[in-house]
Amino acid sequence: MEKKFANKVALITGAAAGIGKETALHFAKLGAKVIVSDIDEIEGQKTVASIRELGEDAHFFKCDVSDVKQVFELVEFTKTTYQRLDFAINNAGIAGKLSPTINYPIDEYLKVIAINQNGVFYGMQAQLKVMLAQGSGCIVNIASVAGLRGMPMSSPYAASKHAVIGLTKSVALEMAAKNIRVNAVCPVFTLTNMVESMFVDRPDFEEKLRVGIPMKRYGTVTDIANQIIWLCSDESSYITGQSLTVDGGMMAG
Repeated sequence: MEKKFANKVALITGAAAGIGKETALHFAKLGAKVIVSDIDEIEGQKTVASIRELGEDAHFFKCDVSDVKQVFELVEFTKTTYQRLDFAINNAGIAGKLSPTINYPIDEYLKVIAINQNGVFYGMQAQLKVMLAQGSGCIVNIASVAGLRGMPMSSPYAASKHAVIGLTKSVALEMAAKNIRVNAVCPVFTLTNMVESMFVDRPDFEEKLRVGIPMKRYGTVTDIANQIIWLCSDESSYITGQSLTVDGGMMAG
């Protein structure tokens, strides 16, 4: 495989499992040095070990993205370790509880917003300082089709993902003339621990949601990681401020 990201540095949050882990492995296979971040140190270290088995370089940094101090420490660790930051993937997120808005627990609402929305804002603020200083960079934020439409029973999640898209477009405009691109990926329901746990809570959802996807299958972590990698590559060098929908055709209808 061509090492097109050789001598580049990628930072991925939420990289202990799911989309984040798969994306970290994709970057490593293409030669990038990888900072793996998550609140789950045990699984995060397993991601690092998998990257090192490929013969590539990686380090783990435990970070709760809802804590601005930890986020800035994560980016500082990246800079200290590798002296640069080329790709930042703001992937960490939670689904939150399934509940009608009228009964939605306020503490759960605040948690979803703190991680999914504030975490992306904090991440970009810290990441941009490094990228501006070096004169280049690429950020990909993980949103959702729920950021493009309503999502009954999960309004805080939908609100947070709408916010991610708004942040992405705004920062992309601020950075467009500074050689820094900012895009978002909007996956449909992807087979990750987060989605599978939702099916445990509501078994009826699995078939109901699949039927609503024109391709009649859920996304895989590889489906999503491939698009994240593409948005970081030279092949997408004229693309910024976009929300790439990876949804098996759902939003086409």
